[in-house]
Amino acid sequence: MAGDHAHTGPDAGTGPAPGPDVRPEPVPFAPGSLLWDIAGDVRILLSLPAALVLQVAHPAVGAGVDEHSVFRTNPWGRAERSLNSLQLWVYGGEQALEEGRRLRELHRTISGTDTRGRAYHALAPAYYAWVHATAYPVFLRAAQYLSRPLDEPAERRLYDELLTLGAILGIKQRDMPRTPEEFWPYFDTMVREELEKTAVVAELLDPRRPIPPPDGAGALLRRLWPVLRPPLARLHVFVTTGLLPPTVRDRLGLAWTARDERGLRRLGAVVRTVVPLLPERLRYLPTARAARRAARR
Repeated sequence: MAGDHAHTGPDAGTGPAPGPDVRPEPVPFAPGSLLWDIAGDVRILLSLPAALVLQVAHPAVGAGVDEHSVFRTNPWGRAERSLNSLQLWVYGGEQALEEGRRLRELHRTISGTDTRGRAYHALAPAYYAWVHATAYPVFLRAAQYLSRPLDEPAERRLYDELLTLGAILGIKQRDMPRTPEEFWPYFDTMVREELEKTAVVAELLDPRRPIPPPDGAGALLRRLWPVLRPPLARLHVFVTTGLLPPTVRDRLGLAWTARDERGLRRLGAVVRTVVPLLPERLRYLPTARAARRAARR
């Protein structure tokens, strides 16, 4: 899901049963789709870190990020590139297909060995699909806390749109569960048999992780950064942990108390109230704003 994520190893790993590939050439997203509303809303900045943790909790994906990503040396640049890539997938029109091809080419040479001694490759179907699959449970939980829960038809519609997005990214239909009913057994099996608290997960969920000021920060922010970073880091880890499915938190050994849950629900109530009141220039990310303006014209 992230722009410079490392997907991993040739048909290894747990995945859905193979099926026929009959999907037509994917059609870029347009107004009226759920992803058109979700992907550019500023609230996605709160939910994407949970998806990243889900991705790198897979040992092969975690090893790929550990060995090939610049998330330690250039965290802000890495995050910006990933976010810009994601925005193109949804709002880029024909550019979405070009971005999907660019990402596949970018990951073509990424390979190595994970912590379980398994060879991985960045374009291996099972792992490539897992990285994309993490969007579904995280989007559902983000809707539950930060906007409004989706009903069953909307959940099904979102899943269908994510399959289309997967096709844009070059994920074959046979490598993804075909329906939400097939998705949840697949997801539960992945959590139970594959996920672990990898070194990258531990780093991402460590509020003491050293993070420099944002790229291009002014002199005042740089001076205040030592004071601002600790509470911002704690909030980041809190929201990320809270938006992980409970079965994943249990699998990774992450503490989450009833008090934590109440705190996340209170924060979510504030976000649900405030964000819809923001003007478009503050509510939507730049690429989404531009696409929305163009669509209105």
